[in-house]
Amino acid sequence: MKRRTFGIAALALAATAGFGLQGTGTMAAAPPVPAAESSPVGYASMNGGTTGGAGGTTVTVTNATQFNQYVNASGRYVIQVNGSIGLSGMQRVGSDKTIVGVGTAGRITGGGLNLNGSRNVIIRNLSFSGSNDDAINVQEGATNIWIDHNDLTGANDGLLDIKRGSDFITVSWNLFHDHDKTALIGHSDDNASQDLGHLRVTYVHNWFRGTNQRHPRVRFANPVHVVNNYYSDIGGYGVASTMNAGVFVEANYFENVDRPTSLQEGDSDQGNIRAAGNHLTGSGTLLTRNPGSVASVPYSYTAETASGVKGTVTGGAGVGKL
Repeated sequence: MKRRTFGIAALALAATAGFGLQGTGTMAAAPPVPAAESSPVGYASMNGGTTGGAGGTTVTVTNATQFNQYVNASGRYVIQVNGSIGLSGMQRVGSDKTIVGVGTAGRITGGGLNLNGSRNVIIRNLSFSGSNDDAINVQEGATNIWIDHNDLTGANDGLLDIKRGSDFITVSWNLFHDHDKTALIGHSDDNASQDLGHLRVTYVHNWFRGTNQRHPRVRFANPVHVVNNYYSDIGGYGVASTMNAGVFVEANYFENVDRPTSLQEGDSDQGNIRAAGNHLTGSGTLLTRNPGSVASVPYSYTAETASGVKGTVTGGAGVGKL
């Protein structure tokens, strides 16, 4: 096994050469708030890794016309967003792209980004608000996606939906806030044929603040790794596992969350949850089910002790932290 150590937020996630190797987790004390990763950790580091537009052409865009041109262009592009980009709907993003905000100026408003079968895409340091659909939609077998250090709120539907056979995805250091349907994995109960064996996602160092549900809400995937996230003032529930999914809920900080975990939502069948090392304050009972059926995480990592996660995440999540 090749181990890669990151000097960031006490979470070191290492890529492995294949799925036959089982992940091992250890707990570490919280260091000072660190610099952002230069490459993804967790699932997006696997399957050849996620590099986005690295090695291609770097462009700076300031309006929707320029933005749409480059996110759809063939080849590798690093697209720097400097200013507010108003979209009228869901804008498709092609493969081999890095879309990154400049400072705190990069904004996507009015519409969202659609990663429809895209491969090798990085979305970083952008503020999303006011989408008439989802803020970010990842679907139809999109693979190797890294969504990092964004601010997401105020979409008409979900803030981040991952569905329809997408895979090898890392969601890290994002601030999700003041919203209802937050982060979905698996769009419906009748899509097992496309989703089983896929939808592998790592959620790490995200801040879910004043949101209601789906942090994430998981169907079919096994395992989804939810590690070192901070949940504050959650209206409905934290993490839901349904349709026999397997979710490992590890070393998260739950504050004022009546239902940190849920095993059944809507008409969906129950899922499975394994939990370890979480910190709860002003929160209800963390439910688990069939923990032995939750698959092992297939990468090595070191998780920060949960009691330190609040300080780490509030200091590092969101835009302007790259």
